[in-house]
Amino acid sequence: MRSGEEAEGLDGEGSHMAMVSGATGPYQPTTEPVYPGAVFRNISCNTRYLTSQPGILKILQVVLSLIGFICIETVMMCSPCAGVYLFEFVSCSAFIFTGGLLLVFSLNLHTKVHQVNWRLTDLINAVCSTLLFFIASVVLAALNHQSGAEIASVIFGFVVTVVYGVNMYKCIRQWRTGVQDPLQTSEYTRARTASRGEVETRPE
Repeated sequence: MRSGEEAEGLDGEGSHMAMVSGATGPYQPTTEPVYPGAVFRNISCNTRYLTSQPGILKILQVVLSLIGFICIETVMMCSPCAGVYLFEFVSCSAFIFTGGLLLVFSLNLHTKVHQVNWRLTDLINAVCSTLLFFIASVVLAALNHQSGAEIASVIFGFVVTVVYGVNMYKCIRQWRTGVQDPLQTSEYTRARTASRGEVETRPE
C-alpha cells in the first residue's frame, strides 16, 4: 500500500517537474508560431502599390515585355535566327519573373513570406532584365531582316530597357541608402501587427 502511494507521489512529482522544466526549459520557441495556410490568409489587392511609382513601373515592364514577345513571335522567317531566339527568351523570361513579383507585391505576399529578401530579389530582377533586354535589342537590331515585326520588337525592346533601367536605378539607390519603400514598410508593419493580434487572441 505504501509502495503504491510512493509511486503515485513520484508520478505527481515527476509530472510537476515536467511542467516546470517545460515552462523554463532552454528549448522554448523564440519565434511566432506559423499556422498552416497563414500565408494565403487575408489576401487582398493592394491598390496603393498598383498606383504607386514602383507599381506603375512593374505594370509597364510586364505589358511592354508581353508586347515585345508577341511581336517577335509573329516573325515567320529568319536566317540567321540568333537575334530572334535571344529576344524571344529574354522577353518571355522578363514577363514571367516581373509578373510574379507584381503579383507578390500587389497581393501583399511579401509581408507574409519573410524567408525571401524581396528588396534584393527586385534589384536582381531589375539589373538582369535591363542588361539582357539591352543586349537582346542590340543583337536583334544588328541581325534583323527589316521586317515590321522585328523592327517593332527592337523598338519595344529599347523602351522596356529604359523602364527597367529606371527601376534598377531606384532599387540601387534604396539599397545604398538603406531606405526602404515606405509603402511596403507600412504594409509589412500592418501585417505583422495583425498576425500578432491573431496569435494573442487564438484560444489555447
